[in-house]
Amino acid sequence: MNVPFLNLAAQYASLENELLPVITQTLAKAHYILGPNVEAFEKELATFTQTRFGIGVNSGSDALTLALRALDIGPGDEVITTPFTYIAPAEAVHQVGARIVFADIHPQTFNIDPADVAKKLTARTKAIIPVHLFGQAAPLKEIFGLAAPRNLHIVEDCAQAIGAAHDGKPVGGHGRLGCFSFYPTKNLGANGDGGMVVTDDEALAKRLRMLRVHGIERRYYHDLHGYNSRLDELQAAILRVKLPRLNGWNSRRVQIAERYRVGLAGLPVQLPVTAAGNSHVFHVFALLTDRRDALQQFLAENSVPTIIYYPQPLHLQKVYADLGHKPGDFPVAESVSKRILPLPMYPELTDEQADHVVSVIRRFAF
Repeated sequence: MNVPFLNLAAQYASLENELLPVITQTLAKAHYILGPNVEAFEKELATFTQTRFGIGVNSGSDALTLALRALDIGPGDEVITTPFTYIAPAEAVHQVGARIVFADIHPQTFNIDPADVAKKLTARTKAIIPVHLFGQAAPLKEIFGLAAPRNLHIVEDCAQAIGAAHDGKPVGGHGRLGCFSFYPTKNLGANGDGGMVVTDDEALAKRLRMLRVHGIERRYYHDLHGYNSRLDELQAAILRVKLPRLNGWNSRRVQIAERYRVGLAGLPVQLPVTAAGNSHVFHVFALLTDRRDALQQFLAENSVPTIIYYPQPLHLQKVYADLGHKPGDFPVAESVSKRILPLPMYPELTDEQADHVVSVIRRFAF
């Protein structure tokens, strides 16, 4: 049995009869930039995340960059984030001219560790970007406990956790700003790039709407140094078809995760942990094993390809050599990066395919 690591074609096949008419209608109306679908989707996602405003942008990476710009974060400021994630949050900090400050991760959830965040706070710290990694919220209560006395901004990176909740409230609505990605592999993926910032702050929403269109409020009158970062009308139309299905897709991910958990019980591997107060939407289901590379090869030989998230923490990436970090600076992130193995995870994965993955792993000689 062949088990693809991802299968975006299967999702398209299930929605083709609904997507094609929407795409055709959007093209026929010829309103391609910031049209009615973008406006409607912004409102729909704001409602979904229990926030007041949604601002559609070009990508999740741009969402983070524009969020920091909207908060006037720049040179001389420090922003704390995790070294164990995709590069986008650190990249956003760099792009606004602030200093990237990393804090290590928790060994069970892989989310940023508040205890290490506390050690990294300085008089220059202006914001914290907690990444809701792999589908569950970062420890927001503890992070807010550190941020509130210092009036620090919290910018949530929700790229991997849309639909997840912390203490009953959806991710994205806890901080000043919540940033989402609609990259095709995400739990809610477009058929191209896309992103959104959500907020309850009307002034920030207005500023973000200006920043995404060259700093203008009125056409050809530029009040801010802005960007060209607009959510595409066609992608918004597609996402509007998909959003009502997100909860069902996330529920299916939870079912697959439980099937993995039961099937792999008793093996010498560490399985995902859901922290208290969190709901988990399993963008990624990753186990930890000291024999990661050998197990990955064994899975591939048995038609189960895998991809490693993340093989090298950000503090050891060449692009951040100027920060002066060395091996051993963030020992948990470094250990996890050497032992982590994500398994196939998407709503269209069948029970038979998931059981095959389990069967192959159980045949491996740990």
